[in-house]
Amino acid sequence: MRLLFITVLALGLTAPTVGTLAHHGWSWTTGGNIDLTGIIKTVRLGNPHGILKIDVEGDEWTAEVGQPWRNERAGLKDGDLAEGVEIRLIGEPADDVSEKRIKVERLFLGKREYILYPGRD
Repeated sequence: MRLLFITVLALGLTAPTVGTLAHHGWSWTTGGNIDLTGIIKTVRLGNPHGILKIDVEGDEWTAEVGQPWRNERAGLKDGDLAEGVEIRLIGEPADDVSEKRIKVERLFLGKREYILYPGRD
């Protein structure tokens, strides 16, 4: 009975970690970069990372930007990523292109570049 309890406890402690590792990181991306330009439709910033919905020539893309500290370190300020703003994204798309999802490495607002993940290009 004690062995069963220890096994269940160990699985319970590691299960959230496994799920987190599966979601985060770059494993779901292609490893190559694409370049998209569109208009921000919706914004949800926060942890574990920000999510933007972008209208790219009539197609809706989901863009994962950095955690709040990463966005701030890149120079983004409150309100920079807002509905109606034109944005250019460079990053890694999902392996499944039908997802229309990108993990953003760099972004441009006007001519200003913001580097979220230095050394990834």
